[in-house]
Amino acid sequence: MSATSAIGLVGREQQLRALDELVDGVGDRGGALLLRGEPGIGKSALLEHAAERARALGLLVLTTTGVQSEAHLPFAGLHQLLRPLLGGADELPPPQRAALLAAFGMVEGAAPDVFLIALGALELLSDQAAETPLLLVVEDTHWLDDPTCDVLAFVGRRLEAEPIVLLMGTREESSRVEAGLDDLRLDGLAEPDAASLLDAGAPDLAPEVRRRLLEDARGNPLALEELPGALAYEQLHGRELLPDPLPLTARLERAFAVRVSELPPAAREVLVAAAADDGGVLSEVLGAAGTSVDALAPAVSAGLVEARGDRLRFRHPLVRSAVYQSASAAERRAAHAALARQLASDPDRSVWHRAAAASGPDEQVALELEEAAARARRRGAPATAAAALERAAKLTADEAGRGGLLLRAAEMEFELGRLDRSIELLAEAKPLDLGREERARLSFLVEMFEDGGWSGASRVSSFAELADQMTDAGEPERALRALEMVALRCYWGNPDQATRDRVVEVAERIPVAENDATMLGVLALADPVRQGAPVLERLARRSPEDGTDPAELSILGAAANAVWAFDVGLGFFDSAVDGLRAQGRLGLLAQALTGQAWAAVHLAREGLAMSAADEATSLARETRQPRWALSTRLAQATVHAERGDLETAEQLAREAEAELLPMGANPMLALVQFVRGRGAVAHQLYDDGLDHLRRIFDPADVAYHPFVGAWALSDLVEAAAHTGNRESAEGFLAQLESLVAATPGSLLVAELAYARAILADDEGAQDAYQAGLGTGLANWPCYRGRLLLAYGAWLRRQRRVAESRAPLRAAKEIFDALRFTALAERACQELRASGETSRTRTPDAWDELSPQERQIAQMAAEGLTNREIGQKLYLSHRTVGSHLYRMFPKLGITSRGQLATALQSSD
Repeated sequence: MSATSAIGLVGREQQLRALDELVDGVGDRGGALLLRGEPGIGKSALLEHAAERARALGLLVLTTTGVQSEAHLPFAGLHQLLRPLLGGADELPPPQRAALLAAFGMVEGAAPDVFLIALGALELLSDQAAETPLLLVVEDTHWLDDPTCDVLAFVGRRLEAEPIVLLMGTREESSRVEAGLDDLRLDGLAEPDAASLLDAGAPDLAPEVRRRLLEDARGNPLALEELPGALAYEQLHGRELLPDPLPLTARLERAFAVRVSELPPAAREVLVAAAADDGGVLSEVLGAAGTSVDALAPAVSAGLVEARGDRLRFRHPLVRSAVYQSASAAERRAAHAALARQLASDPDRSVWHRAAAASGPDEQVALELEEAAARARRRGAPATAAAALERAAKLTADEAGRGGLLLRAAEMEFELGRLDRSIELLAEAKPLDLGREERARLSFLVEMFEDGGWSGASRVSSFAELADQMTDAGEPERALRALEMVALRCYWGNPDQATRDRVVEVAERIPVAENDATMLGVLALADPVRQGAPVLERLARRSPEDGTDPAELSILGAAANAVWAFDVGLGFFDSAVDGLRAQGRLGLLAQALTGQAWAAVHLAREGLAMSAADEATSLARETRQPRWALSTRLAQATVHAERGDLETAEQLAREAEAELLPMGANPMLALVQFVRGRGAVAHQLYDDGLDHLRRIFDPADVAYHPFVGAWALSDLVEAAAHTGNRESAEGFLAQLESLVAATPGSLLVAELAYARAILADDEGAQDAYQAGLGTGLANWPCYRGRLLLAYGAWLRRQRRVAESRAPLRAAKEIFDALRFTALAERACQELRASGETSRTRTPDAWDELSPQERQIAQMAAEGLTNREIGQKLYLSHRTVGSHLYRMFPKLGITSRGQLATALQSSD
């Protein structure tokens, strides 16, 4: 271990134990840990210690380091990490292999989704770990390129079942790789340790100087090592002793800059080229500087850099920063220009150096940056593409051209979930002299991005007008895509009918086929009531199996859900989910799974609802779509409420409510009230149910949302009827009848069949129950079960005891199958009152499985291999195998072949 590393470990006993436990336990479980702290705090020393311990234990250690000037090169950090393993890429499934190699520019192909690349990286690592456990060490994570950060975050969240440990060092303020990963924060050393470290390196300091240095260093090990030397230099040159302290990082940079200034000119020139370089290849740096390795010797002797083979490494990132910042602007530009010439055969690297060398606008370099952006996009790196467009804009003198580049970059940043950056870019474009098309596009994006949410009706009309201008400007496709966002806002924003009519009018002016998927989505979301019938008629001409792009299938599913045809929507979402999985489009997959989950909730496909919602929540968080994640959590809450776990349902509802309120997403609070109201009504807490569900229909309430409210109209009828509010119940029934007359959404039809029977008087109840049961409720087992239960109870109260048993028995069977324990118990009670003994269902082993475990078991029972399951669920095949291994004892089985039988016995 180097002297610097040893110094960096003083006072770090607790952190060393944590790292040792991770590395030593890799055979039992993997994991990821993010080491946070300011520059010089000792992250690198701890990472080096972990690497040495891993090598001693026989682990394979793979490393990568973020470099500030390399952050614009897509997947540069990932390529450095995986380069030793790329020979095994041929063993990956074709989609993953193609995505990973395309990311590294090794093959041409369609732009892969970053998460398909991430799955390929995970599989490559998992395959290697099956032979030798792995330690992945990432230094200076805060300077990695964005796509690499996304991949590492994805991988880090999926290592529990792998013999792989991922350790990353990053500055305290960085948040680039964090979601779902554990932190180990490094603070300054305790005073005794700091004093010991200072005394070891500078034992002869005067007491006052020693006190001041300890105070300035604040326990930072690198500062304790470097500041005494910088102080000695200041004294030697007659400078003020211990001047007013700069920020610690600046003091350290200055200390290193002083040492650089003492080097010969040739050594300084090499260091400036190395600081500007993005590859760390010694031959490239020496070629750019036009000198030999001998010129570097003084810098090596001074402990500023290390040269190992053809690799050049600065002793600490602050040395690189000190070298670069202390060079003049002309020296930096000259270094970048020399590197650009040296790297002429690598256009992606060369163009960034040419851009850095430019002292003013340069249209040719701007054009080449656009081309680099297009290549980055094809490689699945939209963040890099956005950065290239932003840099190109700065080098473009023409204002219209610059504005167009900024708008494209803003759209990409928005797609990446970086709304703040999108707004900043639009602000840059606003004062520019733009053409008509760009000005309309800018206005639309400003309106949409600055509002930043789904809800809020005030701007819907202006959005629609801007989309109309796009149509007139000859951009119908862009106008239709714009209206997608407008329609979503229209659905959740509760605008007035005139506004909805205007959005529909604008949409219908766009020259596309009438059953175009996006058009149907816009119409359904903009005005579900008036457009419901025509949307359903057009949806009937589309099929989930017609080979349509899965993204379009997801839009068709959303259109069906919006007009209350969840049985139709589920078919489209099932196909969309399969297709989006295969394509690795996880952002869209999260949205499709959300639609699938809610459709399954309404159709009482509770197992599917829970697994889809569980996966969607995880993917939505991972792809920076918080509203979708909250929606799926509320779908899960609905299932818990219907099954009788009201405590869990309320906890999920409260958590969602706490996140939605600060967002200003008030209409989504209707989902919260739906969860509470549905659970209350299903368990005969009718007063509570009425209070919760009424709020959804009150325009003065923050939870007002009549379209979500329509999901609960039959619940309101039931709750009002059982609390003696006959007049209110009749009002809700009339509202439901009016809605069904306008649009025949299948959920509404099922609700109406149930509600009419519930509210019928004794004289008409028989006919109402028979009519309701004859309306085709096969797709709606929850309503069929509740109707059978109500019918049986009514028959028993009419003293038709023998007749009551058949519907009550059927109701219990339905509720047992759905695992609606409270409703099943009600059916049992009614059966016992009729004189028939009935047992409460005993939970089986499947009830103990998590949603993801059930999902894996279902796929395995269908004959999919672990690798095939992993590809679908974005897990490594080893993780799938680990889940199955833990499941078998729970299910009382010993082999994969028994899964299908166990699954059938649970249905």
